[in-house]
Amino acid sequence: MEAPYIYELEFKVRDYELDMEGIVNNANYQHYLEHTRHEFMLSLGPGFGELVSQGIAPVVTRVEIHYKNSLRSGDSFVSRLYVRRQGVRYVFYQDIFKSSGECCVKAVVDTVFTRNGRPTRGEEFAPYYNKLVIQE
Repeated sequence: MEAPYIYELEFKVRDYELDMEGIVNNANYQHYLEHTRHEFMLSLGPGFGELVSQGIAPVVTRVEIHYKNSLRSGDSFVSRLYVRRQGVRYVFYQDIFKSSGECCVKAVVDTVFTRNGRPTRGEEFAPYYNKLVIQE
């Protein structure tokens, strides 16, 4: 069964993202995943910067990444996601694929929202997410 992706963002590997083996350094995958989540938020309404200026912050509480295949210099790839609501958490399921269709990364990222540093139930973002999020 194919994942119910609701957003995707295209990238191209830059040479400075490589490690000594000539493959993308593992930490850069987190940058790709985070940038995809930020662009997804921006596509729905207020972006990350605007939310933070209002005292609202989506905070990552857990990241699980399974590395499947390496990206290399010049590779084009797409980062895809879908979201599930589990209680107060928004859980992002994010996968990265080479343009050839080969899966490189499967990730699960748990987030919660805070307002002025205090945890919330995520009500601030629910109007934007609820139409796209799988509720559990």
